[in-house]
Amino acid sequence: MEHTLIVAGIGPGDRDYILPKALKAIEKAHYLVGGRRALSDYAQEGQETYPITGKLSLLAEWLEKVLKTDDVVVMVSGDPGYYSLLPWLKKRFPSHPLEVIPGISSVQAAFCLIQEPWQGAQWLSFHGRMPEEKETRYEAGRKLAFLTDHEQNPSFIAKYLIQRGWPEETKAYASEHISYENQHIAGSTLKELTALPGFGESVMVVIG
Repeated sequence: MEHTLIVAGIGPGDRDYILPKALKAIEKAHYLVGGRRALSDYAQEGQETYPITGKLSLLAEWLEKVLKTDDVVVMVSGDPGYYSLLPWLKKRFPSHPLEVIPGISSVQAAFCLIQEPWQGAQWLSFHGRMPEEKETRYEAGRKLAFLTDHEQNPSFIAKYLIQRGWPEETKAYASEHISYENQHIAGSTLKELTALPGFGESVMVVIG
């Protein structure tokens, strides 16, 4: 019998935002993989855990070993379908049974925080990458959402968009620590966000 690789979305962070199906899988797991904060929040006594770091080759070796004996649950932040380990896991373990449990994305949560519907929005990322220029082209009424990082933070992105023709008064918001007690929302326009420090691990929403 082949054991299953279960990829569980844990939402934006706080335990209140995780789906019951994902929580049940996590609690039943013998082998549990996740970021250090996720493991701190969800790992239980008796579970064998593996923290996700940048060394995916070592994670692959460990997964190959433990999948011979039991299912493995891999926790990913937000939803597995949006910039998570899911594509790498599918490519690295193509023959293993796979189950994917959805989660609430930080982008969904960010739109809720500003009371804005997200249908029609384009979800992009500046987290360790640059979107294609055509993806960020200005159009009236266009909605964009970005994951940010410490170098390409909301200030960087706001300046980038203004340089490419977005009006300075375009509505724009940045949200960090989404779902936690120290959750913070900043901004109202691109111009205002150009002067915003920090927010390196955040979600930025722009409404043209």
